[in-house]
Amino acid sequence: MPHDPADRLLTIPNALSVVRLLGVPLFLYLLLGPHADGWALVVLVAAGLSDWLDGKIARWLDQTSRLGVLLDPAADRLYILATLIAFVARDIVPLWVALVLVGRELVVGACLPVLRRLGYGPFEVHYLGKAATFNLLYAFPMLLLAQGSSTAAQVARPIAYGFMVWGVGLYLWSGALYVYQFVLASRRRPGVVAA
Repeated sequence: MPHDPADRLLTIPNALSVVRLLGVPLFLYLLLGPHADGWALVVLVAAGLSDWLDGKIARWLDQTSRLGVLLDPAADRLYILATLIAFVARDIVPLWVALVLVGRELVVGACLPVLRRLGYGPFEVHYLGKAATFNLLYAFPMLLLAQGSSTAAQVARPIAYGFMVWGVGLYLWSGALYVYQFVLASRRRPGVVAA
């Protein structure tokens, strides 16, 4: 019986996603323990680069897999959540920003079991969701760099806030689109959820 390539577990992109996931507790420790912001920034930048790289490699080497489709967004969401927790604890971002982003995740996540019960798969990733994640994953290192009163911090601050505003806005907009897809899907028979 031939093996479906989408069922592969041991791929380079999957390995990168696992390493990225393993970096989350290290990132939290560096940020909340010794306040080693420079090293935390390195971990965060490496996570962002590996996120970009695993997608490129998956397409380039034709190593897309079902596990990778689950691991990649899970790692992104875990980094966003971990960063929000640490940044709120350190007063880098206000609590309301974290609550808005987590609230969006909870609302979209609550739709998934209902979709499954109706015979649908999970939402297809929308380009607005990818753009939102891209903006947030750029905002977070810049927000970390913006701490303090150095020249680099002063230069990074408006860039960080710009990425953050765009990231939050796009995150909410993409969440609204997913909820709209959910409403459309719940009114139709099972099939492909409209993009």
